[in-house]
Order: sequence, then structure tokens, then C-alpha cells
Amino acid sequence: MANSTSRAPFIESPALKPFSMNWRHGFFGREGGVSTGVYKSLNTGPGSNDQGNRVKANRDRICVTLGALPGRMITLRQAHTNKAIIVDGPLSVSQAPEADAIVTATPGLVITALAADCAPILIGDPKASVIAAIHAGWKGAVTGVIEDAIKQMETLGASPTNMIAAIGPCISKDSFEVGPDFEKAFLDISPWCANLFEPGEGDRLKFDLKHYCRSRLIRAGVGKCEAIADDTVSQPDKYFSYRRSKKQGDTDYGRNASSIMLVA
Repeated sequence: MANSTSRAPFIESPALKPFSMNWRHGFFGREGGVSTGVYKSLNTGPGSNDQGNRVKANRDRICVTLGALPGRMITLRQAHTNKAIIVDGPLSVSQAPEADAIVTATPGLVITALAADCAPILIGDPKASVIAAIHAGWKGAVTGVIEDAIKQMETLGASPTNMIAAIGPCISKDSFEVGPDFEKAFLDISPWCANLFEPGEGDRLKFDLKHYCRSRLIRAGVGKCEAIADDTVSQPDKYFSYRRSKKQGDTDYGRNASSIMLVA
């Protein structure tokens, strides 16, 4: 097995990158890890059926890549909730609570959103030195996980107008087909998002999750927001995708990591 101290490739957000004195961040795909088969190769999801030692090695590899100690990655038992939590110290996988966003003001913690089509969002306030990592599936996004993360950041002294947000690689509009019931559920809560639906085949519709998350961030008062264009479904060599894996008949799938860490 490859050494977990090797580095893994990642994408940086042009909006977050200028603040490298405040934090380090990266949107990691499936490349650069030690896992094999459907998990090839940088699978960081402890909820998958991948070998635990390989998942740990991949997680440690991301920590080292961002300049952190191995074992400092923090993830949650993500369940498409609208709940954000604040952490102030290391948290093992077994200790992880059920929630979908992590907020911290503690340097050296690699807070991470795991996703495989859902939208990962990284937020930082460079003035308050507060960061967040959000897993925004459609259920969490429509019920307010983004807003709860911002609220928790504010309790640590952050201000939305000073926040910079980056939405990472996720399912694109062209890959996200939904039904009329899905559209109705969204419009009941967010009537302003009707333009994010486009006609698909038959009674199906295409939905722009990335644009929806960006709109929620802007409506919450976030000062700057950008989105990385990559589609996880249509790029099998770069990203894990739940929807693609399901269509292919795979029994399981890996998770992409989106991580951010405050610099001491």
C-alpha cells in the first residue's frame, strides 16, 4: 500500500485561495489515494464498505497535503439534515454526531464535507478566522443547512458580509433529472427558484442544485460566492458519483472530500 504521507491532487477556489495566510483548503476528487475497485482511489468515506485502513490512509493523505497532522480530519455522520455543529478539537469517526455542516475557529482541524454528487460548500471569514464545511444535498439545502452553518459561524464572531464561500464539484443541471413532486417541494419552500428548473424528457425536469445553493448563500448575506463548474456525474476519472454508480449497478461508491483548515 502506498504511504499515507504522500500528497493528493486537489482544486483550489480562486475566491478562497488569496487568503492562504488564514486557511488552507482543497476540493479533492478520486485521484491520488490507495483504495482499489469502485473506491479507486482517494475514497475518504468511513460510511462506505471500503477497507478501513485504506480510508484512514486516504484521509491522512489529505491532512498532510493541507499541512495538518495525520488524524486531524473531521467528518460527520451526514444524513441530509439542516444541522450544523461547532467543533473545537479533534473528533474521531466513532465520535462524529449526525449533522451536515461543521464550523470551527480552532486552527489545525481539517473540517471536511464528504459528497458524491451533493454540493460541498466551504466558507471562511478572514476577519473573524472562522470557517465552515457544508454537505448540501438537496434535502439539506432546501431545509436550511446553509443558513444554520452561517448562524453557527456568527456565534463565533463571523459576519456574513465578510464571508467568502466556494461551492465545489457536484452534480450539474444536465445530470440532475427530477420529477414534478420534487419541483413542487422546492417551489413550496423557495418560490423564487422556478427558473432553476428546465424541461427534460417527458415529465422529467432538470434542476440546478449548484445555482440553488449559490442563491441561498447570497440571500443569507454572504459577501462573496463562487462555484466550481465541474460535474461529478460526467467525469468518472476525476470524481466519485452516487448517481453514476447506481446507474452502473455498482454495489457501493466512494466519497469526494472538500476540506478547509485554519492556519495557526
